Order: sequence, then structure tokens, then C-alpha cells
Amino acid sequence: MKQFKIVPLSEEFAAKIRETNKDEFGHNVIELLATGKGPCRVSLKPFKVGEDYRLLLSHSPFTVDNAFNQSGPIFIQKETVNAYDDIHRFPPEIKADKENFPLSLIGYSKEQKMVFTKLVGDDDVDLLIPKIFETETEVEYLHARNAEACCFICKIERV
Repeated sequence: MKQFKIVPLSEEFAAKIRETNKDEFGHNVIELLATGKGPCRVSLKPFKVGEDYRLLLSHSPFTVDNAFNQSGPIFIQKETVNAYDDIHRFPPEIKADKENFPLSLIGYSKEQKMVFTKLVGDDDVDLLIPKIFETETEVEYLHARNAEACCFICKIERV
């Protein structure tokens, strides 16, 4: 039974960034050799440190401008990649690497107000997500974020 859906950044969004070399705030995109694992917010795969080139840009995963509208730095692959498509399970390479990807889940209401937070820690994120959706009725969707850097990784929706 499908209990949630992972929503990566779209291939179309990434193509526009690559084409214009500007992020959604008008900032110039910065190309860098990967010094960290990322991940790419389109493919949701870790970067190969010292091999992959990535693009650094500002991004806000919100559609409503309010106090909870957290914009911040994210990375996408410089090269065109396919969007993460195993959308009914959390990206396994991120899930398996708790050292490089310590996770927090932040829940938002329909009004895009923060109503829930949880550090994943040693919990199984694929089991934790449906539990949150079951018990936290005010949560419309979740954001997975790096618990140390606080940067946005992906959106998680109810199904």
C-alpha cells in the first residue's frame, strides 16, 4: 500500500536553472566540484565527491510567502539527470547514509505553517513517515531536511 509520495525538484525546474544560469531569486548559479555528497535535489542521489560537478542555487520549496518560507542553498547536478522516480519510498542512498545525511522531518499545514518537527535519528524513515501522517492530522506534507545543515532535500506528500 502506498502511504506517501516523494516529490523531488522537477527536471523542468533544473533545465531552466541550467539554461538561464539564474536561480528563482535572480542570483547567479555557482558551479562547483562536489566536496560533499549533497544530494542532487532532482535525482536525490548523492554526489561523487571530487568527480561530479554541481550547481549551487537558492531555493524556496514554498508557494506562500510567510514567516515559515525557508529559502536556502541547494545543489543539483550540472549535467541533466532524471528525477527520482521510486516515489513511494524514501531514497535508499540517503536513508542508508545517516552520517552524511542526518535527517529531520518538518510538517506543514495546508496554510504552509510549520506544525511538526522530528529528528529521524536511528528510526527507519520509511516507517516514520506514514506514522507521522497517521498521527499528526494537521500535517498536510513534510519536508525532509538535513538536520545539521538545515537545507531542504525533498517534499513528502500524503497519498
